[in-house]
Amino acid sequence: MGSRHTRVVRGSALIAGLALAGGLATAAPAVAADQAKLTAPALTGPYDVGTTDLHLVDPARADPWKPERRRELMVTVTYPADRFADGPRAPWLAPGVGSVLDQVLASEDYLGLPAGSIDWASAKRRAELGVPVAHGAPKPVTLFSPGFGGPRETYTAIVDDLASRGYVVVSLSHTYESAAVEFPGGRLETAVSGAGPEFMKKALDARVADSRFVLDRLTDLARGQNPDAENRPLPRGLGRSLDLSRVGAYGHSYGGFTAGETMVHDRRVDAGINLDGAMASAVGYPPGSVYVPGEVTKRGLDRPFMLMGAEGTDENGKPLEHTHRHPEFDRSWADFWANQRGWKRDLYLRGGSTHMAYSDLQVVVPQLGSRVTPEKREAVIGTIDPRRSVAAQRDYIGAFFDLHLRGRDRHLLDGESPRHPNIDFID
Repeated sequence: MGSRHTRVVRGSALIAGLALAGGLATAAPAVAADQAKLTAPALTGPYDVGTTDLHLVDPARADPWKPERRRELMVTVTYPADRFADGPRAPWLAPGVGSVLDQVLASEDYLGLPAGSIDWASAKRRAELGVPVAHGAPKPVTLFSPGFGGPRETYTAIVDDLASRGYVVVSLSHTYESAAVEFPGGRLETAVSGAGPEFMKKALDARVADSRFVLDRLTDLARGQNPDAENRPLPRGLGRSLDLSRVGAYGHSYGGFTAGETMVHDRRVDAGINLDGAMASAVGYPPGSVYVPGEVTKRGLDRPFMLMGAEGTDENGKPLEHTHRHPEFDRSWADFWANQRGWKRDLYLRGGSTHMAYSDLQVVVPQLGSRVTPEKREAVIGTIDPRRSVAAQRDYIGAFFDLHLRGRDRHLLDGESPRHPNIDFID
């Protein structure tokens, strides 16, 4: 399913399997006899990395999915850390989220593994919990939004690495759309069900409102307040580390659409990246399907925005390229490209990539070895060299924000580079 390009694939992340997660979340997975141990990839930036979670409650907004409740979010703040500090490494997944994801990946739509095949309990990120922030000037801030249904925890490879390059990265889970969001005390909120353009538009509007609300709370944090609902201690120096005059947004799949749509509605965001996400609540593939473009698609932006696409195949195995030059595949990228007024690039990750190559599955699946059949592996993460894929994503994301939030031109975005032969520049 990872490489098959149906109408929902580019607008979603863990898609169909995650839609079932609400019914799976309370079931304890069986433990396979030979659990795979996971190692997070080493970071490439000069900084050590720290992380903390915030529980944010919006007293002014009813939850769009459950109006009797106030909107509440869990966000993870990942930041450059004091290199002399030493703390425990953060878990890759919270326990409840791990239970849900374990069962999704066990499904035939994904890896077809026996439940419990992955030792999520011992899996650690490179980031350390709660350590003090690195000394020095405040750092640019970036918001990260996952694909539709996707937990924020499944993108650590591109979140932790950007923080190691000197950014404060704030990643969101969108409550009741994400398969599972774990709140303090272990409370698990799972996804509501729904489908169709109206449902997807409602989700997009919630995501944009979530992103803007998080920026408001970060402003409070920078002013010395603690926005956490439980008033839990913050890492030393966290508020002072935020330079909210330099803000970026990026995301995978529907999260990439979220980044662009947030920029339409909030000028605090200076630059954005869309990682393989259609910019419409419903996309026009196959031909004749309903097409509901976003405001960003129709209007474009006057600020920098970058597209990064992946390969796919249609139901007949025909290769599909997600670039603005293929409107028959994704009209939204072609329309956005024509309307974009600010700086723009369209980068294409070729050589056997898939939609899910932009998630942590690109890191996880290779470590499962023979537990995963070659057919399942290819369907989910493609045939591209995973190390090259991750290295390219990290480098181009970092170069984009360096250029547009820091004014540092590494010239990686001038044209194709022998360092990353799997990246094509699409004119």
